[in-house]
Amino acid sequence: MVLAQVPVHRQAGLSEALRLRRDAVLTTSDGGVLTLRQSRFELTMSRPGVGRRALLLRLADTWVSHLDANRLVSEIEGEAQIMAAQVLLRRLVLTCWLDRRLGLPGRPLLEVLPTGLGRWGAQPDRRHEPGCGYRLSRFVAIRADDGRMVAQTPLSTVTVGVPDRRVLGALLDAVGEDGCDSAAFGAAAGVDEVVAGRLLDELLSAGVVAAVADQRAETTQPPQALWSAEDLSLHGRSRAGRHALPIGGTYRFAGSFPAERLHATFPGRPVVPLPVPDSARIAATSPSFASVLAQRRTIREHDQDHPISLDQLAEFLYRVQHTTDVREVDGHEVGRRPYPGGGGMCELELYAMVTHCAGLAGGLYHYDSVEHRLELLATPETSSDRLLAYASAAASIPRPPQVLLVVTARIRRLMWKYEGLGYALILKNAGLLTELMYLVAASMGLAPCALGAGDSAAFAALSGLDPLVEPSVADFLLGSRAAA
Repeated sequence: MVLAQVPVHRQAGLSEALRLRRDAVLTTSDGGVLTLRQSRFELTMSRPGVGRRALLLRLADTWVSHLDANRLVSEIEGEAQIMAAQVLLRRLVLTCWLDRRLGLPGRPLLEVLPTGLGRWGAQPDRRHEPGCGYRLSRFVAIRADDGRMVAQTPLSTVTVGVPDRRVLGALLDAVGEDGCDSAAFGAAAGVDEVVAGRLLDELLSAGVVAAVADQRAETTQPPQALWSAEDLSLHGRSRAGRHALPIGGTYRFAGSFPAERLHATFPGRPVVPLPVPDSARIAATSPSFASVLAQRRTIREHDQDHPISLDQLAEFLYRVQHTTDVREVDGHEVGRRPYPGGGGMCELELYAMVTHCAGLAGGLYHYDSVEHRLELLATPETSSDRLLAYASAAASIPRPPQVLLVVTARIRRLMWKYEGLGYALILKNAGLLTELMYLVAASMGLAPCALGAGDSAAFAALSGLDPLVEPSVADFLLGSRAAA
């Protein structure tokens, strides 16, 4: 194994300390075996020696400088084992099992916190150029975490912790048009230019800062310019490979609070029972699947003289969203719907904003997919006008649609089980539902039109739903198809 050099920097009093990454756990066995575990990953060390064993236990508890590591090993096993201990530390750094902290005596300045593991987790070293200006990358998010601020970009496999307020201020100063060079960064951070250069090296390697020309290219040149910071962050977090963060069905809240029940209802609201469609008739009269695929079209124009009927709306909702086979699995309820959904969680709900439907009064209705019925939540009002106006504008139609279907997601249903990819999974499920709605509408001879976006604030005001609990995530227009 070829080991890259991990230098120990002590210019102007700058030193490096190490610690086991916070999301990892060190366990010991009676046979002298030490095991590092982190989410999906594991590293086993057989009989590392008493000095290195003591060093690993210390790293799991606190920050350890290289000098303290040498002293600890020397006191236990003698100076001859210092080199072996340093080799172990370098290996753990290179494979991203250790956090690193750079600081001056009594003053922690910067922490490098890996989010990846193994050979995929290390970032290539980059060095600043004296006199060159550097700016904060537009993809960086700065947030509070465990008593200090951290800066992270989805383009990197490490997060940078900034425990020092002056260094944080210097980092925030790096947003001006010309950025800041190492001298200006050092002056703002209260360190000399040599130390400032080392900090800039770490920030540059982590992708937190970029040379002014490179940072401008983030907004003007593909591929970076094509991505928004939010889209790139969502994409990076919901895909494994570049990070070792927990992802998938981790059941992270199983011990904190119970899962939400699958059957969503609004007790006390007026109920409209819906007729159950005749499955035999549908099977006998529906066009072939190939024909439905060929006929699938976005149709924005509705037949105002012959609007969609309550029976048609009932059949459509039944065929796209009816929920069956509700049962409990691993402490939460799952069910079956006409489209596939992650883990059978059935987190998506349908709400119908009705303006023109034969046999049904206008208003906002929730579709109870288990009981196959509508629950009236609101009669037409100002918020519904705003909701419909946005939908009409998004579809480029002159009048409100006969029915606006709003798809929501019950966040607790899905994210109680899934971590990291929860919202991405919601959007995938919404896409599956949207395609199914197109196909069923084509089979029934109705006019379907998916919208790119809807007015979430108007829907929340009209429905009374908390957008953090059950946000709207997709919108779909439905109506009768004009004869032409």
